[in-house]
Amino acid sequence: MTPHLRLLPLLCLGLVLVATNVHGSIDFRMELTHPYASSSFSKHETFRRAARASRARAARLTARLARALGRSGGAGDISAADVPLAPLSDQGHSLTVGIGTPPQPHTLIVDTGSDLIWTQCTLFRRRKARQREPLYDPAKSSSFAFLPCSARLCQEGQFGFKNCSSENQCVYDDVYGSAEAGGVLASETFTFGGGAHGKVSVPLGFGCGALSSGSLVGASGIMGLSPGTLSLISQLSVPKFSYCLTPFAARKTSPLLFGAMADLKKYKTAGPVQTTSILTNPVENAYYYVPLVGLSLGTKRLRVPASSLAMNPDDGTGGTIVDSGSTIAYLVEPAFEAVTKAVMDAVRLPVANETVEDYELCFALPRGEGMGAVRTPPLVLHFDGGARMVLPRDNYFQEPRAGLMCLALGVPPEGLGVSIIGNVQQQNMHVLFDVRNQKFSFAPTQCDQM
Repeated sequence: MTPHLRLLPLLCLGLVLVATNVHGSIDFRMELTHPYASSSFSKHETFRRAARASRARAARLTARLARALGRSGGAGDISAADVPLAPLSDQGHSLTVGIGTPPQPHTLIVDTGSDLIWTQCTLFRRRKARQREPLYDPAKSSSFAFLPCSARLCQEGQFGFKNCSSENQCVYDDVYGSAEAGGVLASETFTFGGGAHGKVSVPLGFGCGALSSGSLVGASGIMGLSPGTLSLISQLSVPKFSYCLTPFAARKTSPLLFGAMADLKKYKTAGPVQTTSILTNPVENAYYYVPLVGLSLGTKRLRVPASSLAMNPDDGTGGTIVDSGSTIAYLVEPAFEAVTKAVMDAVRLPVANETVEDYELCFALPRGEGMGAVRTPPLVLHFDGGARMVLPRDNYFQEPRAGLMCLALGVPPEGLGVSIIGNVQQQNMHVLFDVRNQKFSFAPTQCDQM
């Protein structure tokens, strides 16, 4: 082992993080890169690929919840073999961070549904997935250190498999449905930001490993922002964070803000700031649950039982997740059927005879016209406390092929009845996760003008 690859005592890491919080260095802004920013795919192809990735992600979320809730092997559960394959980088926006001292730049997928921060590294070169940038090399960093098995992050981290090596290193393996990532927990300096918005460097526990099955394509790992123990949010005790996603078809960067910068009232909005609660799942802490209680199409409230959307406080099943990595939304069957029926009544277009994979309902557009020429009433998500998220046409319809306008909503995989609010529904919506006060706020905003 080289001098740089040392074992870091848990106490030292904890003291450094406390000092970081005291000095307020978690207040920073970064720009998220669109999943297809550098691709040559057409607009139609990006929609189709993102919808396919969303279906794969929904299956992965359901499989993880099934394991956490002790439902493995039961009727209606999803096994890894059932999970469709899709590159992890098709699922969400990413950011470039510096890892190590001196910093080595790496692209990480930002994921509100993951807790572990990890990147592929040279320690696991033989089983890595393909990526565009060089592997992170801990031997080139003066701040790298393995975390011992006694470290809190090793003890409390939730993995598919965890073991203690003969060298007292915390070895893990985790499953994203059909994708699998493994490695060893370590500590390293991460550098965020730069340019006009400033720069901050903080020590973080992370996974130095590899994606042994599945693919990353343009990214090299994941930046977890979930409520879980291993996430950036939990490790740095970030009180709140927000992001504002630019329209999916535009492929522009989107702001991601932490700490004091995450304040909806500091930025110009196109509507009022509205707030509801963040709910705690009694079994699984990897997702942000919100109390969705109903839906409307335009001014018509749909007949959807609130109980079908609610999370069961006893066993953690059901409920609604706000997810940065899904594209299309998923609604439990009673809600989805009510929405599709109302949409078919409101949209004066013929239902398309041809089907598009991963879309449940499509309409045939008038010859020579695009989706922009079609007027639809807004889809409204109603939350407990009276908050209303109003979704214009482009936040719940997509055009995956010329001449077709498809509903960007689906039914989640069978099993646990979880609804998902995806990133297309959140576009041009500044959303804020107040982790400290357990509040979720949002306001319509022109995200590329923030």
